[in-house]
Amino acid sequence: MDFDNSKPIYLQIVDFFYESILARRWPEGERIPSVREVAMMVEVNPNTAIRAFNYLQDEGVIYNKRGIGYFVSENGYKKVLDIKRKEFIELTLPDVFKKMILLDVKLEEMSNSYNQYVNDIDHENK
Repeated sequence: MDFDNSKPIYLQIVDFFYESILARRWPEGERIPSVREVAMMVEVNPNTAIRAFNYLQDEGVIYNKRGIGYFVSENGYKKVLDIKRKEFIELTLPDVFKKMILLDVKLEEMSNSYNQYVNDIDHENK
C-alpha cells in the first residue's frame, strides 16, 4: 500500500477498510482479516493496524468476538456509507465546485462526464 504523508497511516488503513466494505468485499457479519494479517498486507507495524481497528470499532463499523476475530457490524455498510457521503459532501465537493467555477465548467458538462463515466463502468462490468 502506498501511503500519503499528509494523512496518518492508521487513517489510510481505515479508508482501505471503508473501501473494502463499500465494495462489498467484506459483507456485514463476515469475519475480516486479523490485525496481523492487515499489518502484513499493508506492510505496517501491528500497533498501527490495531489503532485502525480500534478507530473502526469506536465508529461501530466492526466488532470483536473475543478469541475469534473481528467482524463487520450488521449495520457497518450503512455507517460507512453515511461517513463517506458526509465527507464527500463537506470536503470534496467544495473543491470540485471551486475548480468548476475557476475553469468555467458548467453543470451540464459535469453531468455528461458523469454519465459517460457510469456508462463506461457498466460496460467494463459486463
